[in-house]
Formats: sequence, C-alpha cells, structure tokens
Amino acid sequence: MSFPTTRPRRLRASAPLRALVRETELNPGDFVLPLFVRPGKGVKKPIGSMPGHFQYSVDEAVKAAGEAVRLGVPAVILFGIPDKKDAKASGAHAPDGIVQKAAKAIKDRHPNLVLIADLCFCEYTDHGHCGIVKGGKVLNDPTLALAAKTAVSQARAGFDVVAPSGMMDGQVGVMRRALDAAGFADTPILAYAAKYASAFYGPFREAAESPPSFGDRSGYQMDPANFREALREVALDVEEGADMLMVKPALPYLDVLKAVKERFGLPTSAYQVSGEFAMIKAAAKNGWIDERKVALEALTSIKRAGADFILTYYALEASRWLGN
Repeated sequence: MSFPTTRPRRLRASAPLRALVRETELNPGDFVLPLFVRPGKGVKKPIGSMPGHFQYSVDEAVKAAGEAVRLGVPAVILFGIPDKKDAKASGAHAPDGIVQKAAKAIKDRHPNLVLIADLCFCEYTDHGHCGIVKGGKVLNDPTLALAAKTAVSQARAGFDVVAPSGMMDGQVGVMRRALDAAGFADTPILAYAAKYASAFYGPFREAAESPPSFGDRSGYQMDPANFREALREVALDVEEGADMLMVKPALPYLDVLKAVKERFGLPTSAYQVSGEFAMIKAAAKNGWIDERKVALEALTSIKRAGADFILTYYALEASRWLGN
C-alpha cells in the first residue's frame, strides 16, 4: 500500500515511539577500549592528536581498565610501547614485556575484563614495520615465526584473546598451531582479517610511537580500492582457524564490514581508528558539529552494518553518554 494509507511518519511522532521501533541499539557492551602502555610508574602522558587518551604506565593502565569496568565496557585491547626497540621486535614476546606486565596487573584487579592483545611488531621494531626487514623489504615467513612466539607469550601472560594485525600471509594458521601446541587451545584468535593501508591511522603513529622509518605499509596492508580482495583475505583467515574477524578502519569500509558479516557469520568487529576519532574531536572543538550526536551516529552506523563489537577510542565517553 502507498500514501495515504501508508504513512511511515506515524512511527516517528514521538521520542518514546521512535525508541520502541528502533532497529539498532548501542550500549557499553558493544565497545572495546584501546589502551597504550609504556614503562614507568605514575605515567599518564597525553596523546596530542587524540584528546582524552594517554600513554599509561602499568599502574595507570590498571586504573583506566577499572573505569572501563565501572562503565560496563567488557574488554580492552593493549598496545605496548617498550623502553627499547630492535630489529627483531624482541620486546613483543619477552616474558617481562610491557604488555605482558600490564596483562598480569590488570587481570589481578579485574579478572572478568576481557583482555585482547594486539599482536603486531611496529611498536617494537626500530624500523617501525610490522615484521622482519631485510634489504628494505618486510619478510613474510620469518615474521611468522615471530608471530607464533609472541602469541604464546601473550597467552601465558593472561590475555584472553590474541589479535594478529600485521597482515602477514599465513599468520593465523601459524599462531593457531603454536597456541595449541603450548596448551592454549582455548585461546581465541581475533584476526585483523581485512586491514587496509589507510591514511586514517595517522594519530595512532604518535600514540604507539610507531611510524615506519622508510616507505609505508602498502606492501602488506590492503589497497583501499579493493573489496573482493578483502573477502579473499577473510576467507583465508577463517580457513586457518580465526575465531573472530575484524575490519579496519570502520566507517570508510562499512560495505566490507556488512559483506564479511553476511558471508562468514563469525563474530565480527570493526575498529573505529584514531583518525576517525580525531576528526570528530577536531570538528567539535571548532564548533562545527555536535560531538556527542556525531560520535554516537558513527558508532550506530558501524553496528548497523554488522559489527558485533567495536574497537573505539570513544568507548568510555560513549558509555557515559549512553548511561545518561
């Protein structure tokens, strides 16, 4: 039927009625909070390009994790900034590495908080790339051995989930076998299955102190122009044993997110990355937009497209807004 019998505006007549028929609902349980951890004590170093976010020492990271728990955010993902970097990313898998220490401390205080370990090497290498470099090239297969060792180290430290983000071919399968052999068959893998070589990562470089010293990451992260390639990448990770999937960034790739969720059916996430966050913050600071409305609209669109959970720097702020 058509107008005048059908009038869609009938269901928009009041706020309570709109809420009653709303298709997509956000809540704090949808969010994962990224935390950056560095050596020291009592350190809470502001990240200039990401207002409201900090590099934390372990003790301060425990406090930040506690705020997530208080607000109902179920998970945090940790990124480490070691005191020393080298060509082999030794700090990534060291038993006393910075994220290993943080994981143990956070679990002691907040045992029910889900801890996710970002498994990448750009923060740990002196060249800023996500793997072993030789002759100016990032080598795939030698990096796999490093990924396997790091996955086991992170599981031993108490992480509930390991999340490989380097986009190396075969990384999920190698990690799955290593975890199983080390007695961590129950540790799930959240694969950064479709991670694009995006310009939206800019502020993260400051946060993680990880800009590449030469070239860029287009040789291993995906071309932003490609859609079908993303589905092939995801299919490979699923075949290798990924338990959960991620699309990164989020808002510019909602078409990919929707297709991944519909085609593969696994728990699927999206990462609202640093540039997405920083643009909203900058526009709001200039008075050009309503920050709360725009941030929640963006997060709602990500969930509507298929995300079961969202990694976002708005995790705490959005949770406060949603609680009011």
